[in-house]
Amino acid sequence: MSILRRYRSTGADPFFGDPRRAHRGVAMEGYFWRITDPATGRVVIALCGANEGPEGTWSTIGLASWPNGFVRTEALDGSWTDPDGLGVRGGTEGRSTPAFRGDDRELHVDLGADAKLDVTFHDLAPWPHRAVGGSSIFQTIPALNQYWHPWLPGGRASGTATVGGETWEFDGAQVYSEKNWGREGFPEAWWWGQAQGFAEPGASLAFAGGLVTSGPLRVEVTALVVMLPDGRVIRLGDPVVSPVSTTTSDEEWRLSGRGFGWRIEVEASAPLDQAFVLPVPLPSEHRNTPGDLEHLVGDLKVTVSRFGRHVWTGTTSLAALEHGGLERARAELRRRGLDDTLTHAPPFRG
Repeated sequence: MSILRRYRSTGADPFFGDPRRAHRGVAMEGYFWRITDPATGRVVIALCGANEGPEGTWSTIGLASWPNGFVRTEALDGSWTDPDGLGVRGGTEGRSTPAFRGDDRELHVDLGADAKLDVTFHDLAPWPHRAVGGSSIFQTIPALNQYWHPWLPGGRASGTATVGGETWEFDGAQVYSEKNWGREGFPEAWWWGQAQGFAEPGASLAFAGGLVTSGPLRVEVTALVVMLPDGRVIRLGDPVVSPVSTTTSDEEWRLSGRGFGWRIEVEASAPLDQAFVLPVPLPSEHRNTPGDLEHLVGDLKVTVSRFGRHVWTGTTSLAALEHGGLERARAELRRRGLDDTLTHAPPFRG
């Protein structure tokens, strides 16, 4: 094994590396797509966690949609990740066609006749910063519990989704995609958000935060990425040079970041009763567990200024918002009167 391959097997990437490529050796490599259609208010998310456990590879696969409140998740045997670029296949064992297969040009999900997605991507606006990915300087540190890279801040998606009893057509809908990967399990708590559907169709936003650990290193970090309407992509979140302060709850998210002359303020909210309870993988145990409160839509406002001058303010009611943590998710299931061993639960309806 080469030195570089051994280094990347810890989850780390060198400067000017490509975080989209698989990190063979980590316990979990997660792939996530979100499709937003502002004209109809429809949103679809698709996710695949490619997991490595003592019994071999397996997959955490999910498909969810709004406003019909549909969700389907599965734990299926077999997974494959592309060592040369962005690519994943999940649920590969015992099937002629994987249940999940996606790359930088297309995505196909088949979790049954009422849970399918077939889309192609075009007019892509990929991550523009060659030196580092979404984790910035942290991407170079081996064996962190989590790394994050929003490799596709924006683009377009066309195709069909069959979710529940409905079939939706997408023709140039907005699309966002990211990866996360790392050691066994997720942080004790984390927060995340992603937003499109602004008045300016080229704009987008994403953030991800939590407790980053590696040996004695323990630091709370939030990365905040904004793609302005003119296509510029700003990333804040390095604790010293571009810190982002964050206050979160199950229903509110407030972020304030500054650095390199930029200042970005984010305010977002979503009612808890509209949150899905989604699974996270336990790779070594070959199973999923409730761990994530996911709002497929919420209200968000972002304000961007540079050297004290206003640059852009955007609002959307189609923001995805997340507050993760095993105990939090299980408590919410119990509040809804559901068995906390369930791996997913739809939002309340009434």
